[in-house]
Amino acid sequence: MAGKIWVYIDHFKGKPLPASWEAVSAGAKLGEVTALAFGQDAEALAKQAIHYGASDAFFADDAGLADFRGEPYASLISKLAKEHQPEAILFPGSTRGRELAAMAAIDLDSGVLPDVIEIKDEGEKLAAVRPIYAGKLFSKVVCNSKPALLTLRVRAFGKPVVDTGRSGTTTKVEAAIAEKDIATKIAEYKTVEGRVSLGDAAVIVSGGRGTSNNPNLTPPAEITDEKQKEIWRAQQGFKMIGELAGVLSAAVGASRAAVDAGYVPYRHQVGQTGKVVSPDLYIALGISGAIQHLAGMRTSKVIVAVNKDPDAPIFKMSRFGVVGDLYEIVPALTKAFKERLHK
Repeated sequence: MAGKIWVYIDHFKGKPLPASWEAVSAGAKLGEVTALAFGQDAEALAKQAIHYGASDAFFADDAGLADFRGEPYASLISKLAKEHQPEAILFPGSTRGRELAAMAAIDLDSGVLPDVIEIKDEGEKLAAVRPIYAGKLFSKVVCNSKPALLTLRVRAFGKPVVDTGRSGTTTKVEAAIAEKDIATKIAEYKTVEGRVSLGDAAVIVSGGRGTSNNPNLTPPAEITDEKQKEIWRAQQGFKMIGELAGVLSAAVGASRAAVDAGYVPYRHQVGQTGKVVSPDLYIALGISGAIQHLAGMRTSKVIVAVNKDPDAPIFKMSRFGVVGDLYEIVPALTKAFKERLHK
């Protein structure tokens, strides 16, 4: 299409999300890409974006942009867009990317096409394909205002190719609003060590209600409540799942049923009301396959399911299925992968 395609580079303290490079690569297939990099190490990120396919880049490293905050970031995107009139702005479908797209759309009086899995150049407009009805159908949508803002589903556009020989122009720009005018202040960050992000994971190992179905596990004597016994058994199951995930350098996921039952925290939830993921490998253990869960992982490249019920819906989505007890199968898988991967 005629005109510029812009791509926002999402990162945390200078460490880019792989989804940012997916977005640059996707944009480069449509036309010339201008990357937008703000905050810590923004100039280095701008140069890196050119290696992934951007033609040029704007970067801003003002002190007020050191930490991600929606107001100054969205204001700068809107200011630059009003000055340079891009046709479309692409954002990785991360939490920050979705927040910025929404805020910038308000400033620019335009619309957002969310959770896009395919982009088609139709001349004057970009058409976006996105899943609807829990992934049962795909909808083709366009934005009638400019710039169109699109958030791209993570891992939906394939792995980008890097060319360190590429060169392009990087231009420094100034923040759009002063620190005194920014309402939000960052108090502190809290991180969880040793955990692979669900959104970025190439491999995800998930557990469901079936993790609590091991009658051979005896809870400690001090646990007398039946519900607490169930939760304790499930937590042992998730420890086993965590061991397999550790061997595979994978993220740990869970069904909504497992989260609602108190087995694991919400941050692990995969599904329509949790994380929507597209890993290369998704291993579903003790998950029956409710439609809400399938909506969050059906675009996985390879799905492997283990379930006692041969009629579980998850098997209809799986390339490989094992009917059996996950407490017997998972330790065997873990042992086999350790031997094969020399861990």
